[in-house]
Amino acid sequence: MQAVATSVPSASRGQRLPRSVRRAQLLVAAQEVFVEEGYHAAAMDDIADRAGVSKPVLYQHFPGKLELYLALLDSSCETLGQLARDAIVDAGPNGHDQVEATIDAYFAFVSADGGAFRIVFESDLTSEPQVRDRLDNVMMSCSEIVAEVIAHDTGLDEQRSMLLGVALTGMAQVAARHWLAQGLDVPRDEAAHLVSALAWRGLGSFPKIEGEG
Repeated sequence: MQAVATSVPSASRGQRLPRSVRRAQLLVAAQEVFVEEGYHAAAMDDIADRAGVSKPVLYQHFPGKLELYLALLDSSCETLGQLARDAIVDAGPNGHDQVEATIDAYFAFVSADGGAFRIVFESDLTSEPQVRDRLDNVMMSCSEIVAEVIAHDTGLDEQRSMLLGVALTGMAQVAARHWLAQGLDVPRDEAAHLVSALAWRGLGSFPKIEGEG
């Protein structure tokens, strides 16, 4: 997983850093500016200043603002997808535990330092096809993970399981963002448990495959 770094070695303006370290530094600065300002209001000058580099150094790594934004979006989407995949593996074979773990992955994502979730869930550049494709892909990827759990537990066909997977992951991300906006008054594990209990109770209306659950 190539996650966005939340901290990188500090460097004074003009100091030479390994290319990979400099790129990570630029992505951290870009994330801060894009989260604060949105894509359209963000300026490459501001990102260079935040990173403590000259604009030519920034352009050595990213030829333009869109390319920088897409690199950040790729990393943020990969982080979310990996959280969902890891959640299923760590939860074990029980369907209820897998659903709860996947929902908790969304709560973990929105509460992570840096606000990367805003790049994924609150982008102001969704009209750009390259952005829209990435957002659709990560949504489908996470939904497919949940759909497999649903299909395994209920025996529903692929299309019906996918419909429910999309619904459940959509509910997870909206609930997680609301939870964050309300100030984290409900502990994260309790919040994820509440949402998963609602989801699982709904899934309970479908017949279970014998021996599953």
